[in-house]
Amino acid sequence: MKIGKIETFYVPPRWLFVRVESDDGAVGWGEASLEGWAEAVDGAFAALRDRFIGHDPFRIEDIWQIGYRGGFYRGGPVLMSALAGFEQALWDLKGRALNLPAWEMLGGRVRDKVRAYAWIGGDRPHEIGAAARARSEQGFSAVKMNATAELGWIGTPRIFDDVIARVEAAQAAGMDVGLDFHGRVHRPLAKQLAKALEPLGLLFIEEPLLSENPEGLAQIANLTSTPIALGERLYSRWDFKPFFEAGAVDIIQPDLSHAGGILECRKIAAMAEAYDVAVAPHCPLGPLALAACLQVAACAPNVAIQEMSLGIHYNVGADLFTYCKQKEQLTPQDGYLPIPAGPGLGVDIDEDIVREAHKDPHSWRNPIWRQADGSFAEW
Repeated sequence: MKIGKIETFYVPPRWLFVRVESDDGAVGWGEASLEGWAEAVDGAFAALRDRFIGHDPFRIEDIWQIGYRGGFYRGGPVLMSALAGFEQALWDLKGRALNLPAWEMLGGRVRDKVRAYAWIGGDRPHEIGAAARARSEQGFSAVKMNATAELGWIGTPRIFDDVIARVEAAQAAGMDVGLDFHGRVHRPLAKQLAKALEPLGLLFIEEPLLSENPEGLAQIANLTSTPIALGERLYSRWDFKPFFEAGAVDIIQPDLSHAGGILECRKIAAMAEAYDVAVAPHCPLGPLALAACLQVAACAPNVAIQEMSLGIHYNVGADLFTYCKQKEQLTPQDGYLPIPAGPGLGVDIDEDIVREAHKDPHSWRNPIWRQADGSFAEW
């Protein structure tokens, strides 16, 4: 068996799917979505086709090593997202050819299901209580929301009053809450906000600072008992290494479509386990990305909770199940996602719908925000 074809598909709302086919007709699907940069990731597939058409698709580790190291320049969101989607598709192809789930080939299950959380609100959320109750009615017991809209460099604690009120509204609806700072908060305010939120008993605060500020993150971790979560903008085990060593993180959030794929994220989870750090994979993306996350959740003992994008505010024009033949494969039950039992990634994609969507490719971009003085603000 040899790799015969590697295809990519732009599908709404902002995803990039990957389809790999062998010369004898075996097929696998993956997701290389990098929000706002689909064209760049798609461009990286030219090199992957040059290197891997004709390669044995079962030699996944060998392919990953060549894909990562073989081009001399390595790492970063674009190259690692392309490699991630390709690698996911190879696990899907191999699993379907052997009639085994990917998790079975990675050591077998340590759990039958994983707790899931959903998003409520948007970048400027309102009516949080009602949104939290709606998620509760869907069976969720945990939600995540953005902490703030744009913030300046300095301010006084009273600007946090609405943040605290929204968290309390969600908690009043019976929800455990994770709060995403989204890298919007600079160090002078992040320290104050982390302390102000501490009495609320949050699941975590996510990206209280951008990950390029590890020294500031370590300081904030020492200021608050609230768990610090980060990792969506880290792309390999080498990127995570200094955060483990500095004790700057309690929960890591590698993205299976940004951080090299299933096996790389399994290795990152193993590193985290050695530092007694939990794993909560980042996944505001599509069904293949979520299915890949569930393969890691199946076999990594320190996966604690899984993000999913069902009904997220980014999903305009398509939602989590749009391209799935059977939505029950990724449907939460009483706040938990079952580990997929099917071969490969365990999700069946409707190829006809994908190909039709690709005829009008999306060009999704995140918004650009500005402060009151006209200067750039982090989104």
